[in-house]
Amino acid sequence: MDNELATIPLTNLAIGFAPTVVVLIIMYRWALNVRDAMYANARMLAQLLAVGYVLTYIFETDDPYLITALLVLMLLVSAWISLNALKPRGVKGFLTALAAIAISGVLVLILVSQVILDLQRWFEPRFVVPIAGMIFANSMNTVSLSAERFVAETKRAVPYREARRTAMEAAMIPQINALLAVGLVSLPGMMTGQILSGVDPLIAVRYQIMVMCMIFGSAGTATAIYLTLLRPDRS
Repeated sequence: MDNELATIPLTNLAIGFAPTVVVLIIMYRWALNVRDAMYANARMLAQLLAVGYVLTYIFETDDPYLITALLVLMLLVSAWISLNALKPRGVKGFLTALAAIAISGVLVLILVSQVILDLQRWFEPRFVVPIAGMIFANSMNTVSLSAERFVAETKRAVPYREARRTAMEAAMIPQINALLAVGLVSLPGMMTGQILSGVDPLIAVRYQIMVMCMIFGSAGTATAIYLTLLRPDRS
């Protein structure tokens, strides 16, 4: 099997935006917030182009302080984005989300990098940065879903425990669906990338199992911590 992935020509890559354009047109016709969707796509493009150059440097660094700074930045950004649906976020809300994502994410990252993968250097950038990105991003999404649902429930004067249960249940739907669909409906990105790179599928499966477990665990724990920190003094 050829281990070299073919480079996608820019013209072919541009064609990949065709489905995006279709969705944007539908959103516009249905009077949805197409401006935010366009901004998100433009930002995605700019961020990925920039990170491609940055990662080339980061993957070659031997500076643990640089990796630590990068992880802190990723945590701060993920906590900020997680409350994007809430206006205003507020300092307390931001710190609550940050604490939830950081506590859960860092503990799972340590477990994966130091125990499961047993890396010789804890800051090995080629492993730590992508894994941390998956952990923080999925925790960010579940915290965001739980925050939005929790606020909606409390506005209806639902008691804290019931609002917490409903918010947690709603936030975990994508994670549970992903577990049910993997291997039957979808081949996740990490596994697909490894197979395309020539890795034995059985080896790729082991890595994907690790990824699915760490994502489910970190996302669920982060959401539980977040909702627990929202508990009023008396409930």
